[in-house]
Order: sequence, then structure tokens, then C-alpha cells
Amino acid sequence: MCSLTAVTTVLSEEMRENISLMRKENEDLQRRTEELIREKEGLNWTIGVILEYDSFPVHIHCPNTVCRPCMDGWIQFQSKCYLFCKSPFSSKWRTWQGSRDFCRQKQAELVVIESPEEQEFISNHTEYYYDEYHGFWIGLSNKNQMNTWMWVDGSHVTLSYWTADRGYRTSCVLSIPKADPLANWKKVSCSMVNLFICETTALIKPD
Repeated sequence: MCSLTAVTTVLSEEMRENISLMRKENEDLQRRTEELIREKEGLNWTIGVILEYDSFPVHIHCPNTVCRPCMDGWIQFQSKCYLFCKSPFSSKWRTWQGSRDFCRQKQAELVVIESPEEQEFISNHTEYYYDEYHGFWIGLSNKNQMNTWMWVDGSHVTLSYWTADRGYRTSCVLSIPKADPLANWKKVSCSMVNLFICETTALIKPD
């Protein structure tokens, strides 16, 4: 009877150890599966970004065969990369359309602001220059046939951070440095020359 009890005890202990080992292996397998899913999502993201280019500049995005989320001089915020075109020389300033053309040459666009967090990020990275009337072009205007405020991606304005100025009838929009971050969009003539902000999708999906 004692021998049977001892055998039963040993078997029970072995079963507990096996169950514990199987649980750990299952947890490790689930963890690895989740990692592979994230890696797959990241690769699909990167492939999608690459396919947006007519000719993907590998040497710029992946120097020394190591790919980076953003190109040199660009700043990443969430899933986007931003280029704040800053220069004290007025010869580098551009009209709204000239700024947009510059961004497009970089496979980017004038920035489209889609959240309060992005608005705050933009405001924190612009600096005062020349005078209080100058700022940074963003991708918002009412130059379309319907004379309505639209972003360069064709979407309508859902958030707005206007200054008190009424602005021009046909206008493009500046983000004014050092103004209230929740009220720094200024309507001005699209032919005015200013600095500007380009935006593109980050090559590598953020965690």
C-alpha cells in the first residue's frame, strides 16, 4: 500500500511538472506568434510605403543597408515623418504652391493635421522668424472650385485652430509660431512667401 502511494505521489509530481512545462512552452509559442504577426504587419507597412514611390530611393532611406523610419533631416511623430523647412534667407521661402511642389519632389506633401496631438507637435517644432505675419505653410486652402476649406489629400476640415483674423477670400493657411497652439492657423494670400512643413509616411511602422 505504501509503495502504491509513493508511486502515485511521484506520478502526480511528474504530471504537475509536465503541465507547468507545457504551459510555459505554450506561453512562449504565443509570444513568438505575436512577434511574428507584428513583424509581418511591419513588413506589409513598409512594402505599402515603398509601392507609393515611382522609384524608391534606397540609398536615402536605407544607407549601409539599414532602413530608417525617416530620411536625414526629417522628424518622426507617430506614423509620419516631417520636414520643417527653415531658413533665414528669404530666397528659400516659397508661395503655398511652390512649397507644395517642393514637398512633392521629396515624395511628400504639405502637412495635413489630423489630431490635436499632431497640431501640438507641429506648434512645438516651428520657430518665429522675420515678423509675426510670417509662418509655416500647411496643406490647407480654399483654392478649390467649391471655395471650401480642404486639405491637399482631398479631405475636409474636421479640426480647426484659427486665429481671430478673417483673412483673404481665396486663402491658404499658415501655422504661426509662438501663437496659441490651439489658435495659430492664419488665412493669408497664397502668393505670400513663407517657410513650410512637408509630411510623408514613415517607412517603418511605429510600435
